[in-house]
Amino acid sequence: MIGAILGDMIGAPYEFNRGGKTKDFPLFVRRSAFTDDTVMTVAVAEALMDSRGKTDAEILSALTASMQKWGRRYPDAGYGGRFIRWLFTDNPQPNNSFGNGSAMRVSAAGWLCDDLDATRRMAALTAAVSHNHPEGIKGAESTAAAIFLARTGSSKDEIRAYTEREFGYDLSRTCGELRPGNRMNETCQVTMPLVFAAFLESTDFEDAIRNAVSLGGDTDTVACITGSIAEAFYGVPEELAAEGRRRLPEDLAAVLTRFEQEAAL
Repeated sequence: MIGAILGDMIGAPYEFNRGGKTKDFPLFVRRSAFTDDTVMTVAVAEALMDSRGKTDAEILSALTASMQKWGRRYPDAGYGGRFIRWLFTDNPQPNNSFGNGSAMRVSAAGWLCDDLDATRRMAALTAAVSHNHPEGIKGAESTAAAIFLARTGSSKDEIRAYTEREFGYDLSRTCGELRPGNRMNETCQVTMPLVFAAFLESTDFEDAIRNAVSLGGDTDTVACITGSIAEAFYGVPEELAAEGRRRLPEDLAAVLTRFEQEAAL
């Protein structure tokens, strides 16, 4: 999960092509701070840990309660308009969204399940509370599946083949081909090919994040999702992980620590 948080923090200052679409940028600057991506990643992780072994209905209820709790605690983290209304609505309902929020918050599902089918089912539940459009579900499932495959020893070729076969994304384009035309777009349909290009072309965790940010557009979320997969494949250098933790408030950091302990069991 720290990989997702780092991607969010590192990508945040460079949204809307403010990074010049280059890989040559400082990883941390004054404005390198967590956004809604981190808050919702933590919220989902807490809900999944609290509801392990429970029914789907209980998991969905836990997800809704946790996301609203954390979203209301950090209301200015940068949520989209429809989602901020969801956070502050009594008895919120799914809104048929296919935004990339479903994929950026799902990383815990890729670590807490023991097999791929369970991973995908859990990922779908994390999306369904708000992003229940088929593309929103697909974004969450493909991210969590890639994390599970990466952490259990699959190669990049195997991850690519599985993702193309199961989810139908076109992963033929390289970062170099995607970069020039990429603009701010928060849909799963646009985001996920960017994420997989950044990950598949990377040489280590940091390189994956640099690839993601260099694509421009929605850099915090693209880097967040990329970082969640890259962490499972490469691990995260301790100095980067420590810097990410240092930039978290105590309550968010406490959930991260708990998650790291439970995911290691």
